[in-house]
Amino acid sequence: MNERWALAPEPEGDGALLVPLGGDGLPAGEVRREADLVAAVRSRPDAARWVWRSTSEVYPRLLAAGVRVERCYDIEDAEQLLLGHEGRLGEPRSAAAAWARLRNAPVPPDPPLRAAEPTTQDSLFEPAATTTALPFDALLAVYAEQQRRHDRAEHPGRMRLLTAAESAGMLIAAEMHRAGLPWRADVHRELLHELLGERYAGGGEPRRLAELADEVSAAFGRRVRPDLPADVLKAFAQAGIRVRSTRRWELEEIAHPAVAPLVAYKKLYRIWTAHGWSWLADWVRDGRFRPEYLPGGTVSGRWTTNGGGALQIPKVIRQAVVADEGWRLVVADADQMEPRVLAAISRDPGLMEVAGHPDDLYTRLSDRAFSGDRDHAKIALLGAIYGQTSGDGLKNLAALRRRFPRAVAYVDDAARAGEEGRLVRTWLGRTSPRAAGADEDGEAGIPPSELPPDAGGSPGSPEGGADGYVPGYASTDARARGRFTRNFVVQGSAADWALLMLAALRRAIAGMRAELVFFQHDEVIVHCPAEEAEAVTAAIRAAGDEAGRIAFGETPVRFPFTTATVERYSDAK
Repeated sequence: MNERWALAPEPEGDGALLVPLGGDGLPAGEVRREADLVAAVRSRPDAARWVWRSTSEVYPRLLAAGVRVERCYDIEDAEQLLLGHEGRLGEPRSAAAAWARLRNAPVPPDPPLRAAEPTTQDSLFEPAATTTALPFDALLAVYAEQQRRHDRAEHPGRMRLLTAAESAGMLIAAEMHRAGLPWRADVHRELLHELLGERYAGGGEPRRLAELADEVSAAFGRRVRPDLPADVLKAFAQAGIRVRSTRRWELEEIAHPAVAPLVAYKKLYRIWTAHGWSWLADWVRDGRFRPEYLPGGTVSGRWTTNGGGALQIPKVIRQAVVADEGWRLVVADADQMEPRVLAAISRDPGLMEVAGHPDDLYTRLSDRAFSGDRDHAKIALLGAIYGQTSGDGLKNLAALRRRFPRAVAYVDDAARAGEEGRLVRTWLGRTSPRAAGADEDGEAGIPPSELPPDAGGSPGSPEGGADGYVPGYASTDARARGRFTRNFVVQGSAADWALLMLAALRRAIAGMRAELVFFQHDEVIVHCPAEEAEAVTAAIRAAGDEAGRIAFGETPVRFPFTTATVERYSDAK
């Protein structure tokens, strides 16, 4: 199993063009035309890797025919990663655009992301009609050039690993879409009736929402639309209460009779609009919810979905996620994933020792630096990662810096780089976007449109660490970039680790009936026969540590999971 094949579907019909590839990425034989793409792949079960333009173009057709491949190389996904590494994230990433750049020709824009079509689930992974066709020889030239670009990366081996891992993620995303998350529509309807009451004709708010809206209006003494934040803020202002937003945590600090029904309304309104009867009719078919997963959907590498709200399923609605008869859901959460990743990438000896055990990391941390106070230990470590560098956060960070200087210096250096408009990278090489307004030679932070909503704020007064560095002490925009890049190097490296974990788990369960059916950045669900649950649990735990070794090398750091074998998703937590 050592031969790579490049493959491209023919524009018309079921045929395909394919050619074996050498180690340099160049064709190692004659281009062949075969009348049936599926048969071409099925007849080569020992192919080491399939190279194609886009997994979404080819793999769903193979899965529909019962053909799975072990490895692939997704040219367009690789282009996205390489553009980012070169400080050019945001440029068109299609194979056609890569071919145009290779010839110094005008670069076509990428086609817009096609909206998911929940009523036709089988079409979710079909390529958009606007995809630009590319001759096979041009596709091969783009692939060969990408191999040379990998060689020019800062760490070529790591960058190749990242590309391979994300291509594996593309396969897994397609397979999870095909398998679907088990979903009981009857249970979902019962939950909606219990929570929201009867539906009224004409599509208006269900009974319970209407009742809560009346309670809110009665509390203000006039008609108020609780679904309109501006109307709510105006009503509080007329009552002499200044409120900056209608966020739950802010509302609950107010002593007013409208608060309780308003908070209850907002919670139920979210369920009604995001996972109500319309969502159920659109997205659940034949006992399965099949979202379209987008690996690397965020700049840090975390996955997103194209419609369906798969990554925001409310706990109460998880009661509808029920295993098939005789099957179980193995639900696994990575324990303190990002702090463990920080230990591995910073190579801080003390933090690696703390993270070298499968038990609670924050308890071990508190025993070494915070007099046994677990809460302070957790706040300090997460504050270092997320950039809480004022008030108690600064005090906790100082204690953390004394005990684990290399770990804190690692994220401090990333923050400084962001504030200065330079690039930062994950351990494997995923790269942050260019800062808005950076010149051609400047390296990148993140554009303001991509910044987290709480990343701004005034710099405050200088309060430096032991080395004189003031985390975040810069202009507001620079400070925001610094907070982003501080988190990017950890969160992005965790996303890279998660890809490798998924790939290892996929290999481990390949001989079972078990199926990967759900993933979001630190959580995975496997649907399996009850008798396979113990083996699946062991496979998940082994996959976490295997991914740590592959991603970060031989370190003491462990990557444990908390697992639960349940019939209903809501029972896992």
